[in-house]
Amino acid sequence: MSRRKVALFASIAALVAAPALPTFAFPYVAKRGATLAMLSLRFYGRVDKEKVLVTANGLRDGAPVVPGTRLEVPTVSHHRVERGETWESLAELYLGEPKRAEALALGNETMPWLPVESGREIVVPYVLRVVSAPGDSTPSLAYSYLGHRDDAYMVDRFNSLNGRPLKSGDVLLLPISDLALTDEGVDAARAGLALSSREAAGDARDAQLRADTELPLLAREVQEGRWVAAITRGNQLLGGGALSDPQTAHANRLLLEAYVALDEEELARTACDEWRRADPDSPLDPIEVSPKVLRACAGTSGGARYGAMGEDVEPAPSASAKRPPSKGPAARPLPSATEEP
Repeated sequence: MSRRKVALFASIAALVAAPALPTFAFPYVAKRGATLAMLSLRFYGRVDKEKVLVTANGLRDGAPVVPGTRLEVPTVSHHRVERGETWESLAELYLGEPKRAEALALGNETMPWLPVESGREIVVPYVLRVVSAPGDSTPSLAYSYLGHRDDAYMVDRFNSLNGRPLKSGDVLLLPISDLALTDEGVDAARAGLALSSREAAGDARDAQLRADTELPLLAREVQEGRWVAAITRGNQLLGGGALSDPQTAHANRLLLEAYVALDEEELARTACDEWRRADPDSPLDPIEVSPKVLRACAGTSGGARYGAMGEDVEPAPSASAKRPPSKGPAARPLPSATEEP
């Protein structure tokens, strides 16, 4: 394989993005008549988690929920253990410190000195931020949020209090592992994540504005025959966010030229397919398009057509139809032997 092709494939491979970490809460827009106790019952199947919703959203106990209020609904996440991972390494990843391995292990009904099994799916607790009020203690907070006064030691160890009494205004983190969602809660979580996705649509606008600047540079690289640079830039554009249909068509049309120049037939066919999908009415005129591009597009699902793409063309006229008509009078046939002159 030539150095140019090695550089091409290395550039494309470098564009693959890493997966994101899991989400621990989902948004929910409160409807008229909703209360946090009712939402706790619907989403967690138990009313006693109302306190978690109150604290996670910075509300006061018993305060009404105004319709349209955006709430954050805490929930646990999950992790499938990979070979070589330990309670300590997972605690550092999800809870911030290896010494919190105890909370992670106990939340999964095991002990931190027992090795975690590879392939096992574990629960990752939701870490709730709590500001202590006058009169709060580790037993009272353990009872309110973790369900048992006996879990006071967990509040102490997770926050490295070393037995120190709480003071008003202390900021504490509480690992809550019993926030599994009901079926209705799962549906609400899906809807909430879809809402978050729509709210992040501004990223597409940023990508489209960037493409307005980058596409002329891509066109110049193709015009100057800098194929590898053009392919790198084109794939970065297409992988950097949702472009408009004309931008997608333009980028793939330029990539098609670059792939054809490097004899990358499969990539060229893919680029042609994407171009035609984004702009099905763009003409594929054999007068303006090179034969190599026509051959690449002829191998796509739609085949190469003359005129507007996707439109059937009239069959070419036959050779007899192209013969110009005679301008003189019609020749008279010769008489047969039986006819009289």
